Amino acid sequence: MRPETEEDLAEMIRRAKGPLRIVGGGTRAIGPSGGVVLQTSALAGVSLYEPGSLTLVARAGTPVAAVEQVLAAQGQRLPFEVPDMRGLLGRAGESTIGGVVAANASGPRRVQAGACRDSLIGVRFVAGDGSIIKNGGRVMKNVTGYDLVKLMAGSWGRLGVLTEVSFKVLPVPAAKATLVLRGLSDAQAVAAMSAALGSPFEVTGVAHWPGQGTFFRVEGFAAQVGYRRARLARHLADFGSVEEAADPDVWSAIRDVAPFHDRAGDVWRLSVKPSDAPGIVARMGAEAVLYDWGGGLIWALVAAGTDLRGRLGKIMGHATRVRGEGPGAFAPEVPAVAALTRGLRTRFDPRGLFAAMVVP
Repeated sequence: MRPETEEDLAEMIRRAKGPLRIVGGGTRAIGPSGGVVLQTSALAGVSLYEPGSLTLVARAGTPVAAVEQVLAAQGQRLPFEVPDMRGLLGRAGESTIGGVVAANASGPRRVQAGACRDSLIGVRFVAGDGSIIKNGGRVMKNVTGYDLVKLMAGSWGRLGVLTEVSFKVLPVPAAKATLVLRGLSDAQAVAAMSAALGSPFEVTGVAHWPGQGTFFRVEGFAAQVGYRRARLARHLADFGSVEEAADPDVWSAIRDVAPFHDRAGDVWRLSVKPSDAPGIVARMGAEAVLYDWGGGLIWALVAAGTDLRGRLGKIMGHATRVRGEGPGAFAPEVPAVAALTRGLRTRFDPRGLFAAMVVP
């Protein structure tokens, strides 16, 4: 099924007899999937863009590349640095803006600009009974009742099918600089990243790539960047010799987990307390790791078939298998959260149409 309009989509959902598999660009699939394919790519196009108000509204099937092109023409960007997972997952296709929201996909700039959901100001979607629901708006404002804008971000399509999303956007910075420390252990790197994040120098990226370096990014007006770069270098001097990174595009590689491209094995994504990260990595027996978000995000490459959650046991955080076969890609929810999830899914998808995994 491939609806051309929101009304077509609502009618298809009302008539559905069994589970649906929501497919956007097919670039971010996680875990098993099933059900009748519901393709959203025809629900495309930027429906409103007001550069002066820093506001953009796009239909959910719009390719991310098209959104970024429209914004770039006005010197603006999505704040949260959208990751491109095609190389990591070995997929083709075009990532859609609705898929980005469904996955709450957020890159290294999350430490400063927040996640995708923090830039999302409005959504339209079709629930499991075929009703069209709108929440939020086209400008930033307070909301009451259900905050469905935040709820839909990261819902993986299990509450409804997104049809339109609204964002606040930001200007592209005039200048940027990346500093690097070489040869740090994982524990030293996390300490250095924490020091940078706790500084007043507004870093917009902090990541540790073992064997390559520990990276720190500052962005803004040229004079601001020059000042912050110099002060941040002095702030980090106790951790070693601070250099200017030779490759300014290193953040694209970190964002897209490029070190694991074309390497065999399963890939896991762990969200943990940064201070716990080195100890967790020491226990996981990974072939390779990459730290982002100051150590709060760990990407781990392990042997195929590894049950990483079983190996680690209970941790303060969660682990998701993003590449590899087998059940349980997502971490089990604690009972209280599982009860909330069941209640929400009963409310928005009473017939269980969206039980199949979304493929945004």
